[in-house]
Amino acid sequence: MKDRVQKHLVIIFTLLCGTFLVFSLSSADDPSPQKESVYYTCPMTEHADVVMDKPGKCPKCGMELVKKEAAATKYTCPMKEHADVVSDKPGKCPKCGMNLVPMNEERR
Repeated sequence: MKDRVQKHLVIIFTLLCGTFLVFSLSSADDPSPQKESVYYTCPMTEHADVVMDKPGKCPKCGMELVKKEAAATKYTCPMKEHADVVSDKPGKCPKCGMNLVPMNEERR
């Protein structure tokens, strides 16, 4: 009887450790908050197509490239009544459960 109880306790302990391990590994896979992207572009609007990942000179006119930060995408509920719902990541609207959609510039 004592051996049987010990075996059950070992099994329960092993299952608990395995569950803990699975949850800790799955949370480690979650991406950390994303840092906004930084890029460099020509200050002349005619050369807006010049985009580099590091500082330097515009290959078209020789001007110094300027640092820009890409705006982080925001998500909102597609229902106008829930336009106050804004999130940094996709998900579900807490009010109606609909999938959040990327915000367009005029709604920001």
